[in-house]
Amino acid sequence: MSLKNLFFKGISFQEFLESSEDVYKQKIEKIKNSINMDKKLMNKIKSIQKKIYILVFAEDWCPDCQINLPGVSFICDLNSNINLRIVSREGNEETLNKYKFNGKPKIPTFIIMDQDFEEMGIFIELPTILKEIINRGNEAEILVSKRKYKKGEYTKNTIDDVLKIIGF
Repeated sequence: MSLKNLFFKGISFQEFLESSEDVYKQKIEKIKNSINMDKKLMNKIKSIQKKIYILVFAEDWCPDCQINLPGVSFICDLNSNINLRIVSREGNEETLNKYKFNGKPKIPTFIIMDQDFEEMGIFIELPTILKEIINRGNEAEILVSKRKYKKGEYTKNTIDDVLKIIGF
């Protein structure tokens, strides 16, 4: 199935939230409500004129989905030119196989596409800054960073990674 067709089969963030178990829904909402972005960046996001489509493979039970989806949803709330749809990993393994990381399909996987549904880039599982910290191998730094990540303290980094793919 094409990415465009899969995108239109997907559900909105709100539908994803409403279909989530309460414990997951609460965590997602808590992280989204804690996003604090400066006005300059918010205005920059609001100024994006081109249509952007973001297809996400996600599951509500996945901690990385609970942490990263709210940030991308936040930028979609700021600009109606940025559209987000979510599909389950289950049943879409064939498409997701193209985006394996370390030999395994990971969630969330965000596929960012332009107005023609041509792939601009992907975000897989973790923000770049956290991947860099993990790759450095300093156990204490990794432990502290993962604790912060699980609290949603790297959500802005996820937003930054997606904005870089979009070209801002």
